[in-house]
Amino acid sequence: MTSALLWFAVLVAGAIVAVAIISLRGRRDLTTPEERAVHATLHTASMAARSLRRGLDPESAAEAAPYLRALTGGDALGLADADAGLLTWNGPYDELIDTFTAAAKRAVDGERRVLLTGPLGSDDTVRALIAQPLLVEDVGVVGVLGVVTRSVPGPGMLGAISEVARYACGQIELAELDASRARLDRAEVRALRAQISPHFIYNALGTIASFVRTDPDRARELVLEFADFTRYSFRNSGEFTVLADELRNIDRYLTLERARFGDSLQVTLQVAPEVLSVALPFLALQPLVENAVRHGLSGREGGGTITIVAADEGTDCLISVEDDGVGMDPDLLRSGTLDSAEAAHVGLSNVDDRLRAAFGNDYGLVVDTALGSGTKVSMRVPKFRAGIRA
Repeated sequence: MTSALLWFAVLVAGAIVAVAIISLRGRRDLTTPEERAVHATLHTASMAARSLRRGLDPESAAEAAPYLRALTGGDALGLADADAGLLTWNGPYDELIDTFTAAAKRAVDGERRVLLTGPLGSDDTVRALIAQPLLVEDVGVVGVLGVVTRSVPGPGMLGAISEVARYACGQIELAELDASRARLDRAEVRALRAQISPHFIYNALGTIASFVRTDPDRARELVLEFADFTRYSFRNSGEFTVLADELRNIDRYLTLERARFGDSLQVTLQVAPEVLSVALPFLALQPLVENAVRHGLSGREGGGTITIVAADEGTDCLISVEDDGVGMDPDLLRSGTLDSAEAAHVGLSNVDDRLRAAFGNDYGLVVDTALGSGTKVSMRVPKFRAGIRA
């Protein structure tokens, strides 16, 4: 019996060893050396991109240099700016920095690669220094990539350096596009403020002045509302805001407008609590509400009602501003002149452009109107979008 148990134990041990061997073989077969090399290269490239997407400056260059050096296979690597000024140096051969900046200057001036052959360096071990300009289309040279190598660079290495430079240029160009978009967004917000503020500020101050003698307490309340409204509307931080803050500011705006219009301006608000934290472009709702007041109701005898709805629509938030005022000609909307004097609708094109830039073409404004039938302006905003935070 003992020998049988011993024999069984030997069989089990052998089976475990066999399974382990099969498992290890299977694991080795999951990836080939070529696949692992590709994965490693892609990872290295992504690490370089993470820094370069912030633009080319001393900090981002220093962070990206080790990964760019690994991609080129160089023994040392330098990065220079568009004026051939050194941004960073990674690796040995510091004595070649001046040589690199001089070659970088030639590369910038000629917008072409400069190849210096050796021996170079204090110990005469360096065989070549390559200064590859970083060229962005329609911009020109934005920097120079310098590679130091102890071997004579063949066509393969020179081609690899060119490809790495092209990859770096792509990331730098994306960084510039991001910066341009941010500048454009800020410019559009400034343009929107310039359109909105003269009309509203004039009317609000006139309304407050009318209460100073007749109802000083009311005038004081309106001054505080006006101060809070302008503080929010002219803030400098962030391209996005949350729906709750936008609605709070609209309430201040409507408080001031109701003081002017009295009972002729009625407001209905329907907001789902779960969408209050949704991010949307700053001042995206203000133009919709102001247009409803200025152009929808002010031209209608007896005033009217504005209805603001923010509903939970699954992955999206659906927001609408509707008035029962005079409406407008749909053909004028189709003409694309939303911001013209004839259209008399301030800022709608601005908001539409910013929504589409932030969330895509599926998220622009939808306007439903007709002469004498009021106007309803709707926007759909994703409840979550990566990279967009208020």
